[in-house]
Amino acid sequence: MNSNLRHHLLSLSLLVGIAAPWAATAQAPISSVGSGSVEDRVTQLERISNAHSQLLTQLQQQLSDNQNDIDSLRGQIQESQYQLNQVVERQKQILLQIDSLGSGAAAGQAGGTTDQGAAAAAAPDAGASAATPAAPVQGGDANSDYNAAIAMVQDKSRQDEAIAAFQSFIKKYPDSTYQPNANYWLGQLNYNKGKKDDAAFYFASVVKNYPKSPKAPDAMFKVGVIMQDKGDTAKAKAVYQQVIKQFPNTEGAKQAQKRLNAM
Repeated sequence: MNSNLRHHLLSLSLLVGIAAPWAATAQAPISSVGSGSVEDRVTQLERISNAHSQLLTQLQQQLSDNQNDIDSLRGQIQESQYQLNQVVERQKQILLQIDSLGSGAAAGQAGGTTDQGAAAAAAPDAGASAATPAAPVQGGDANSDYNAAIAMVQDKSRQDEAIAAFQSFIKKYPDSTYQPNANYWLGQLNYNKGKKDDAAFYFASVVKNYPKSPKAPDAMFKVGVIMQDKGDTAKAKAVYQQVIKQFPNTEGAKQAQKRLNAM
């Protein structure tokens, strides 16, 4: 055997040593390389080398597949983190809104006349306290104008006129003790017409600007009703809980508790 052949066999033997851990699945066992002619040995070594190459290819494919899975999981984690951040931000907005509702200055007192007669034409829920209004008198003063607007509330064909009358009233008589009632009825009338964002604005104005008014508990409760109507259950719950906390033992708190129990 010449030196070139010895060198070739030595190289193949080294390859066998490297390939041994991978050759378990190869068709020819490494122990059979030592028998037979040189050509048979070379053939067996080539077979083992090919098996080694196939195993390396499979491992590379598995590594590639695993990397794809990792990338996919990383994307899902990032998406979950984004959604979590959105939830946290939403909760912050809810708390800010509730704080705004509860932190208004104690600027107004309830009007002596409340509106039980008009309540029959309104209310998404029972909860507004009231008394029978006087007949409208065209006297040009706050009391007469307020009673005239209440009379329009009682007439279902004059709801748009009632809205305009109350809007005029809150601009004309900013210091009137009827201000919380007027804002409340603007909220109720807009709610009846399906204008829930406008309704929420006026109800929230009662709570923020006139927190000591008898209308405040029911107004805050109506804000929760609107949130629930719009499908924002989390915000509705937060508002109902705030009604119970801020205005305990009121009709608004009782209605809020009923809503919470049913959710």
